Amino acid sequence: MSVIRIWSTQVDPERLDEYLRFAHTISLPMFREQRGFLGVLFAGDGGRQIVISFWSDLDAVATLASSSSYSHTVQAIEATGFLRGSSHVEVFAFEGGLPPAGI
Repeated sequence: MSVIRIWSTQVDPERLDEYLRFAHTISLPMFREQRGFLGVLFAGDGGRQIVISFWSDLDAVATLASSSSYSHTVQAIEATGFLRGSSHVEVFAFEGGLPPAGI
């Protein structure tokens, strides 16, 4: 069973470019190092941003949560000051359809 993990947050719209740079230069390489990682999408509408990551199974998502590189990445993004409010994580079984190209 494949799994999707959705992380949602608010970003200071004036600092959106900084957030996107962080996502592509820090978060993406960290995800690529994780066991069971299949792919990721970064999406948003200005202030609201989501990260949809694809995983081989629930164990891979649990391993991510306890990963030191993930923990360091979370600490680093929180330290930037461009996040606003609270962030939320949801995990769902991938039940069909076509994943984005390249996944």
